[in-house]
Amino acid sequence: MVTQRAASRIPVGKVLSAVEETAESTKVWCGAAAGMACLGGWRGRSAAATGLAALVVAQLVSNGLCKQLADRPRPRKEWFPHDEADDRPDSSSFSCGRTAAVAAFTAAVAAAWPAVGAACALPAGLVALERVQSGAHYPSAVATGAAIGLASAWLTRRAPRLVLRHWP
Repeated sequence: MVTQRAASRIPVGKVLSAVEETAESTKVWCGAAAGMACLGGWRGRSAAATGLAALVVAQLVSNGLCKQLADRPRPRKEWFPHDEADDRPDSSSFSCGRTAAVAAFTAAVAAAWPAVGAACALPAGLVALERVQSGAHYPSAVATGAAIGLASAWLTRRAPRLVLRHWP
């Protein structure tokens, strides 16, 4: 068990750096989806498939569309008292693709399996926080990424019904 004194010696920046390393690609979310699919029965497979589909839609909208249309520079390196700002992408800062992906995955999973979606919420929030703390994105870019993720989850969950309702 971590004591209060020991916990106070762990800098938040180090925790968020570890989160960034872990969430650098979608491997964490793909692993979570694999675990849900293997251990969760029908509900787990449904949550995993919907979560991954929403993640892909969010990535396409955020990275494939928004970053191409909005050429917003990253926050200035001088604003951050750490060297993480040196290790960031050259692409547009708008919108945050990682936040879009984690928000989409979490929201889609939560709709199919609320308990697991709630468990995904903490790491998803940490990823969003880390993107601002590291200097990779402005808060508005992270908020926009979250909105894209939520919209992607909604669309992914509703698309099959919309298509079937309007199918000839």
